[in-house]
Amino acid sequence: MTVIIAGAGIGGLTLGLSLQAKGVPFRIFEAVSEMAPLGVGINLQPHAVRELTEMGLADRLDPIGIRTKEVAYFSQQGGYIWAEARGKFAGYHWPQYSVHRGKLQLMLRDALLERAGAGVVEMGRRVVGSRDLGAGVEVSFADGSTVNGSICVAADGIHSALRAQNMPDEGAPHWGGTIMWRGTTLAPPCLSGATMAMAGCKDQKFVVYPIENLPDGRQFVNWIADLSKPADYLWNREDWNRRGDLKDFLPQFEDWRFDWLDIPALIRAADAVFEYPMVDRNPLDQWTFGRTTLLGDAAHAMYPIGSNGASQAILDARVLTQSLLDHGIEPAALHAYEANRRDTVNRIVLANRGDGPDKILDEVAALAPDGFDHINHVLSNDALAKVASQYKTIAGFDVDALNARPPIVP
Repeated sequence: MTVIIAGAGIGGLTLGLSLQAKGVPFRIFEAVSEMAPLGVGINLQPHAVRELTEMGLADRLDPIGIRTKEVAYFSQQGGYIWAEARGKFAGYHWPQYSVHRGKLQLMLRDALLERAGAGVVEMGRRVVGSRDLGAGVEVSFADGSTVNGSICVAADGIHSALRAQNMPDEGAPHWGGTIMWRGTTLAPPCLSGATMAMAGCKDQKFVVYPIENLPDGRQFVNWIADLSKPADYLWNREDWNRRGDLKDFLPQFEDWRFDWLDIPALIRAADAVFEYPMVDRNPLDQWTFGRTTLLGDAAHAMYPIGSNGASQAILDARVLTQSLLDHGIEPAALHAYEANRRDTVNRIVLANRGDGPDKILDEVAALAPDGFDHINHVLSNDALAKVASQYKTIAGFDVDALNARPPIVP
């Protein structure tokens, strides 16, 4: 009655921790031979932080991240548009965190190994397929070996081999026409010191937020520079570790020197820059195939807008855990999990294609392309708040609803 998990990313590790707490046998197989703190900054929304808190991990989050105080929007001229409190500052019972993705992954791994033992995660085992065997499933690896279990969970990312096996005609990820350059820079705090700031619009946007406080008062700051490209642009295959070149994007941001941040200086001071095309996957009308189901990016890779990718993978893991407890380690549990999650997350994927909560930047840029003296000459506060509220409802972290709902896994 073992759950086979393909992938030791955030979703796979969260699932392992959840199953371990409930005494459900599992094994995790990860393609890379050694886990390293790769990637850059991500955000954990309060609904995901709630799950990690209920898993006993709250005291491990503050040492690796920053409690986000607010999200602030600015025009491409640096003019203040709107700010919205986040996490406990907004009335949630749980904080929102900005954190380095690699540090979060290693934290989850370390917690899992402490609780379940080193043998539950096998490195260097790339899953390439699964096959139903009546009452069980056989999972195959790139080296030709196999392992049997009761069900298989594909938590193997946007290039999931198990998704490809069951959707053989899907092809490459869907590119949204935007290239992102990402980096981290050691810098003094700006704005509140715990602000996620966004400036510009869809065609040219800059996002910046701190992910670690240092003893000397400085911070490691994560930043993202977006530029839209023509439809025939030959974008590179998505890879978080592809090095970027400043000449490809810095000139377009050279005059973005605001009283709250000197953006070109921040970019130049980065220790490294990575290039990444903004891609997602088309929503699926099926996640479960016999005794195999999809989770996280394998199920619903989404544009990194609205700070939701990692958070939704954590929610997937928790809902799947409770479904297994309710229905047993059987296909019925996989179908119950899918019925709970698929349509909800598909709506988020499509909302992110529409620029999610960031579309307020596009509206302001269209109405006031040359800037403004005061944002209320362009849009009312009610109009600004409406955009933020709509996305929260879609993404499942409306403050009152989240605070009131019972635990996913009691």
